[in-house]
Amino acid sequence: MSTPSSPPGHNRTVEVRQGQVTKQRHRLGEWLPGEEAHLARYRMALAAKARERASTAPRTRAVEELAALVQGDPVLRMDMTRAITQAQEAGYVLGYASIDELMTIVDYLMTYAPPFSESDLIHCPLNAVLDWPMCMPSGYALFRDPALNAQLKHVLNCWCGFLSGPHSREHLNTAPPDGWFSPEADKRIGLAQFICDPDEPYGGFASWNDFFTRRFRAGARPVAGPNDDKLIVSACEASPYSVQHDVELEDTFWIKSQPYSLVDMLTSRQRELARCFEGGSIYQAFLSAFNYHRWHAPVSGVIAQAYAVDGSYYSNADSEGEDPSGLNDSQGYITALAARAVIVIDCDDPAVGKVGCVFVGMADVSSCIIEALPGQHVRKGDELGFFQYGGSTFCLIFEPGVIDSFMVEPPFDGKSPVKVNAAIAKVSAAKADRGAARR
Repeated sequence: MSTPSSPPGHNRTVEVRQGQVTKQRHRLGEWLPGEEAHLARYRMALAAKARERASTAPRTRAVEELAALVQGDPVLRMDMTRAITQAQEAGYVLGYASIDELMTIVDYLMTYAPPFSESDLIHCPLNAVLDWPMCMPSGYALFRDPALNAQLKHVLNCWCGFLSGPHSREHLNTAPPDGWFSPEADKRIGLAQFICDPDEPYGGFASWNDFFTRRFRAGARPVAGPNDDKLIVSACEASPYSVQHDVELEDTFWIKSQPYSLVDMLTSRQRELARCFEGGSIYQAFLSAFNYHRWHAPVSGVIAQAYAVDGSYYSNADSEGEDPSGLNDSQGYITALAARAVIVIDCDDPAVGKVGCVFVGMADVSSCIIEALPGQHVRKGDELGFFQYGGSTFCLIFEPGVIDSFMVEPPFDGKSPVKVNAAIAKVSAAKADRGAARR
């Protein structure tokens, strides 16, 4: 088995925190700012606003149920209390010192729509709040707990409901510094390439999620080789993270190198499907906060399977140490654990065979919405689904011998996205010849 390429998240800068020196990782995708001091100020300000709201408004039911679950389960209560204490003892400023104070902040976020920031954008506020407890020794087990993750799903669905409604459009305007249509924001987003109407209130978007899942205008992302079935294109607008060949059916995905484990990615119920890809290749890339968040077919063919997988939301790999965000160094690991959608395409060209597409929600809402259903024929470049608000990564899985190498190879800079529908690989010549002979 070959090991995956080393992810760019291992680049570190040294920063002083409360008289101590800490190693801080470069945060990929711009979902959170890199400066810990800014995040500490943000958490403190958020806590103050949350306490003010709590004095006048009852808690959201989903958050109340989360609090009851944690407080009522001695193991969860112990692990969460210890994770908070461990983060504080390590010198991190959290904005809360107890489970109840944390729940007050979580409740405040249920009606929170992120503002734009030119320098310190915080796209994933709940991730920022849980930043350090989730990667403390007690936090690893805590955020893998199935009951906790099931209740976190209810909480995130509640927030997603707010973000999908009209009251979430507070910052969909041209007013700096918070407006998403301000000149500085437009430099990052390039609204002219998306379908929107600047003459309409809120740009014509019905909600924050409507803006987040905005569509490109026709022709903005042409499909590479539309009539060449042996040319594979990127399913998302995303920066390459890792590639691996000779992938194992089952592997120890939790160790430092985080090799991919096909059975765990596709789930144990899909073992026979996973066997199709044993010894094959995987391409993984992550989406930026400013990227397009819809998925497109990397090949032409028939949708063989399409299913959602419940999973974790804030679980990190112990092997990465103090990884302050699942958006960084735990990306290989979360392909086996996080909430995700799986779509398998039986390609029109037998030389390509099956292609597995795994779309992973990495933090905060990250709902994975599947649009293409089994039995449906899709052309390369057709839409398959989309991520709702939150961090995201995806993998394309190929059968053995199909891909010799990708057009983008490590080392990756962690910054340059490959455009959706742009070519990323060509079917190997040997496989193409065997496919032609079978015809």
